[in-house]
Amino acid sequence: MRFIALWLSGIIIAVFALQQIFSTEPFLLINELKWIEPWRLITSVFAHGSPAHLLNNLFALALFGLILEGRIGARRILWLFITAGILVNIFSPYARSLGASGAIYAILGALVALRPGMVIYIHYLPMPMLIAGIVWLSQDIFGIFYPSSTANIAHISGLFMGVAAGLYWRKQFGDKIEKKSKKIKDHVLETQLDEWEKTHMLRK
Repeated sequence: MRFIALWLSGIIIAVFALQQIFSTEPFLLINELKWIEPWRLITSVFAHGSPAHLLNNLFALALFGLILEGRIGARRILWLFITAGILVNIFSPYARSLGASGAIYAILGALVALRPGMVIYIHYLPMPMLIAGIVWLSQDIFGIFYPSSTANIAHISGLFMGVAAGLYWRKQFGDKIEKKSKKIKDHVLETQLDEWEKTHMLRK
């Protein structure tokens, strides 16, 4: 299956539609219920708290997901997204949480390992993906000490999981990881990243 990031985006949209028809509560990760109702470990990854939360995460998933898919293929990115999303939720310290941000940060982490020199823009400044990863990590570490609705620990966990997976694939396959989808430019537009930076996994 090609363009797995777009398929995942479609599922996220469908889940959000169900949230509007029924309720968010059945999809929400509730910490004290995650072993009693383990499906919440995955449903919460696809659920979102608002249209803005949804659209920003969809944008990030499509943009960075397609770039990563072009590097490692659809099956590996699907494995990374699902595995990171579940593991982030297993170790989540938050009472309630939802959103794909932890899984998306895993995608970013994999790109840090596999495409460290890829140029992106942070606050209108061009920088290699490796430096961008350090900036994101620093922001989330700082955010831990100033609590907000942002699940900083989930971001950090996802980022490290992605880096670990990316380093493994780089060591295991090296240059043998061939592009398996259409060629995608490894240059992210300034306005695109600026919009994405506004997204956060919501925490209640």
